[in-house]
Amino acid sequence: MQGFRNVLFPVDMSDNCTAAVPFVEAMVRKLEANLTLLHVLEMPPAYFTDWCGYMSMVDTQGIINSRQNEFDSYLRDRFSGLHVDRVMFEGDPAQAIIKFTQEQATDLIMMPTYGYGVFRHLLLGSVTAKVLHEALCPVWTGVHIENTPAVSTSIERIMCAVDLTKSSVATMRFADQFAKEFNAKLWLVHAVPGPEVGPEKYFDSDFQIFLEAEARKTIAKMQQEERIDAQLCLGTGDVANVVQQAALHHEANLVVIGRGHATRLLGPLRTNVHAVIRKSPCPVISV
Repeated sequence: MQGFRNVLFPVDMSDNCTAAVPFVEAMVRKLEANLTLLHVLEMPPAYFTDWCGYMSMVDTQGIINSRQNEFDSYLRDRFSGLHVDRVMFEGDPAQAIIKFTQEQATDLIMMPTYGYGVFRHLLLGSVTAKVLHEALCPVWTGVHIENTPAVSTSIERIMCAVDLTKSSVATMRFADQFAKEFNAKLWLVHAVPGPEVGPEKYFDSDFQIFLEAEARKTIAKMQQEERIDAQLCLGTGDVANVVQQAALHHEANLVVIGRGHATRLLGPLRTNVHAVIRKSPCPVISV
């Protein structure tokens, strides 16, 4: 894919991180991109009144050397024939990832959503949220990748979530370009506001039909202007549920969603984009 030459893979050396490796390798080989493995070392908190007391009690250099050796040997048997760089920083994981992408030419970040131990809730919460919120490049995330090979690493069917605003045009364009690069089939999915279940589902049916018709008309116009050939899937109710059901129905290998329009449609980015990512049966690229 033109312009996708540098992929960043933040690693914490957990089992979930290792489970993401086949996806990263498949993506990098297909894109013929350079790969950077980034590990961020968070030093133990200092429970001392002064820095000198902390340094005298904690072998910081030993910790750094041990982690560096572990990182150097991690995945040494993978990515053969690819250009791979390894970088280790000390500090806050999210800040280090964002800083790296700002200072280096990064075209795609690929990171599993979950880590392990104390990092498990951080990668789902603060780290992933900060990266999704602040990264200027597309971010690939995967929740169910530990089910490999149940979740395929191939990209043959792509689902692109769209709304009715102009911001969706860029998302559609990205998904279309990605689908062409991977020779994949593309579907667009749109959630029409309304109840999914209950008696309310059957009220105001005329209005619901009107909303669906307007959605089809607006999205068809976008497609025509951008020359994007894709079938449209409409669903009613919560966006995350609609995207999940459409992805399951069409056995999608990848979901593409725009972080900008997701904020307006779904509410606060931290909560609702994560809802789409958590519910998606396949990896998600947010742009």
